[in-house]
Amino acid sequence: MGMFKYYDIGHAEVFVFDDFLIKQVKEGVVINLEETDALRKVLEDNFKNKNVAYISNRVTSYSVNPLVYKEISKISNLVAIAIIPNNPLMKSNAEYEKQFFDKPFGVFDSLDKAIKWVHKILADENSKVLS
Repeated sequence: MGMFKYYDIGHAEVFVFDDFLIKQVKEGVVINLEETDALRKVLEDNFKNKNVAYISNRVTSYSVNPLVYKEISKISNLVAIAIIPNNPLMKSNAEYEKQFFDKPFGVFDSLDKAIKWVHKILADENSKVLS
């Protein structure tokens, strides 16, 4: 994975790697469009003209307005989202959220599995560009 950048964007911590980021939202937060703007800024600053995958490491309890997925689907270089739920309720919520995002969306039981999956999705997307 190499080196990473760290951001505290108020409602969450973000760890930016070469071709993906991991976001850990703070306890009790409600994710709405305002929080999506903060994510968009991190993406623009670090992945301009480069495909990226987003990993949500759900180690705390928080709420997501599923309509934010419609908005972040518009980010052209965001090619996939991986969710790592912390418990069965979070997994159920993530499965529900999946229907609002029209790009690859995976739910995993470990960070390792999520990272392997996003690397595969990114490799597939990057090979499309080269074809």
